[in-house]
Amino acid sequence: MADDWRTTVADNADHAHGTQLTHFGYSEVGEAEKASRVAEMFACVASRYDLMNDLMTWGLHRGWKDEAVRMTGIGLGDRVLDLAGGTGDIAIRLAARVGQAGHVTLADINPAMLSEAQRRLTGHRHQGRISVVEADAEILPFSDAAFDAVIIGFGLRNVTYQAKALQEMYRVLKPGGRLVVLEFSRPVTWLVRPFYDAYSFAVIPALGRIVLQDPASYRYLAESIRMHPDRHALLRMLEGAGLESCWVRKMFFGIVAIHHGVKR
Repeated sequence: MADDWRTTVADNADHAHGTQLTHFGYSEVGEAEKASRVAEMFACVASRYDLMNDLMTWGLHRGWKDEAVRMTGIGLGDRVLDLAGGTGDIAIRLAARVGQAGHVTLADINPAMLSEAQRRLTGHRHQGRISVVEADAEILPFSDAAFDAVIIGFGLRNVTYQAKALQEMYRVLKPGGRLVVLEFSRPVTWLVRPFYDAYSFAVIPALGRIVLQDPASYRYLAESIRMHPDRHALLRMLEGAGLESCWVRKMFFGIVAIHHGVKR
């Protein structure tokens, strides 16, 4: 099923949005319907998004994000794009690295998530270093070579045309800049898979029901991970977008993967 999805995306990557079919979890829907469903889902979970991340990963997402930020290689004075930046969890980490002379642009397509980011950043010591922008990953409103690094954390699988989004990330990177993609993947050993599947499809939706009265959004999470290209396929997608020095680091039995590429 996942291979069929990748073929569909590749075949239609240059088509205008409209009537093409894509996947929303295990369901096949029109592009506009997927965009609407994703928007509605994040609007529902925005207020407790960070709490749910802590609960369903046992707080491990914090370390994964720390490592992804480290892999951007950014330093003082750099300009960084945090794409699908949500509530600002990664942007705050980036701002601590770029210092007063640098700047972080937090971009997300969902207004509810951006409202949470604005609330979280109000009065924060890094507030002045972070701009919040509503933006579609497939049509970024930034000039060519605008950023020293681009990072997208747990957001790429929600994009309809991932190849197009990766091309846009490549475009806005400066030569020598790094792209880092932090995303869920698949366990590397069959011993882990039954436990991972049971946790994904039973425990996580149950947490969604208890915390948000919304198990459906977290069933979508489990399904979207399985429909997302695995780490090897995603690595080839980075290369297909023109990035070089591409490699991937597996974390937590391969359940999470951090992809890295450089624009030459």
